[in-house]
Amino acid sequence: MSKPKVFEKPVGVRDYLPHAVAKLRRIELSALDCMRRWGYEQIITPTLEYYDTVGAASTTSDRKLFKLLDHRGTTIVLRSEMTAPIARVVASLLRQAPLPLRLSYHANVFRAFDEGAGRDAEFFQTGAELVGDDSAEADAEIIALAASALQAAGVPSFSIAFGHVGFLNGLLEEKLPGRRDEQDLLKDCLLQRDFVGYRDRLRELALDGEDRRALEEVLDLRGGREVCDRALKLGQSGEVRAAIRQLGEIWDVLGAYGVQHLVSVDLTMIGDFSYYTGMIFEGYASQLGFPVCSGGRYDNLLAQFGRPAPATGFALKTTRILDVINGQADEEERVLILYAPRALSEALAEASRLRESGRTVVTASLRGEADWAEAEKLAAAGGDKPLEYRGRTFDRLVVIGRREEEAR
Repeated sequence: MSKPKVFEKPVGVRDYLPHAVAKLRRIELSALDCMRRWGYEQIITPTLEYYDTVGAASTTSDRKLFKLLDHRGTTIVLRSEMTAPIARVVASLLRQAPLPLRLSYHANVFRAFDEGAGRDAEFFQTGAELVGDDSAEADAEIIALAASALQAAGVPSFSIAFGHVGFLNGLLEEKLPGRRDEQDLLKDCLLQRDFVGYRDRLRELALDGEDRRALEEVLDLRGGREVCDRALKLGQSGEVRAAIRQLGEIWDVLGAYGVQHLVSVDLTMIGDFSYYTGMIFEGYASQLGFPVCSGGRYDNLLAQFGRPAPATGFALKTTRILDVINGQADEEERVLILYAPRALSEALAEASRLRESGRTVVTASLRGEADWAEAEKLAAAGGDKPLEYRGRTFDRLVVIGRREEEAR
């Protein structure tokens, strides 16, 4: 392998220039402020975690983890997601804190992908976790909060689809009892949204006509509340019925939140993490073909850290949201102060006053004829239009001092 050039970066990471950072920070702060107003308190966890604890609990496949050895030879990992680290904190530092806990976060996470995959190895997530509440109201709160956070982040148009892992697990076990390998093949097709492959696999299985039709009809179980009624006709197991009952309860609470127009039921969803135990959901922006948020219920994860508790949560895929937000980040008024060198004190005092009032201020000294000519040209342009100076845009120009003062 050749030595990298001085300007090269590792595959899958990127630099963020000022305009992108401004938008990224606005997304992050707007989403976190939204979560704060819902009662969620921000938490920060380390970038590095032990492989044998958080690394194992996250269920990110081993080949996608960035692993390192510390000076003692212990394997540590760069965090691949935030739910497992927060579970560790809830079971340790917050062990005596009464439940439920509402926690939020913003962090960079790391996952290794093949070089040709074209995916980010480092990306940002902003999310929330509700720990200690196993009710339908808690699941609905998380979905409604995700919708509110997407709106706060500036996503112009989106939809959220939610399902339940218990429905597919129960239905597949009912129709393919004990045939785990075959169940996993069908689940993998649904996870990859490969519905053609799902039908092909189904045709290869030894099934009676009624069971085959029931599994085929799964692909049509997407829509509103009526989907739950149709799903009950496909399976009779207790797990199937419990899952559909919970989805119906969540749907009703979402109606009370006033967000039913943003959500739909999708019983083809299986979830990307094995620790999901109940409701799962994804949010899609109209401009993108992949999720900008995802989440669900994970009632078994906390037990791995010694504090069994139900939990539900979600993450906004902040880096993806950056790609769908148009225009510049909202900023305070940007003021350019140009000044004669003898007016330095006055110019800096004015800059300080404007900064204290919330303006962004840049100062520059007028040191020669060319500088003064440029300043006069900018001042003559006047009007309400933004002005350009040395590659930067400003809303207002202030000139302090006079050219004559410099001649004396």
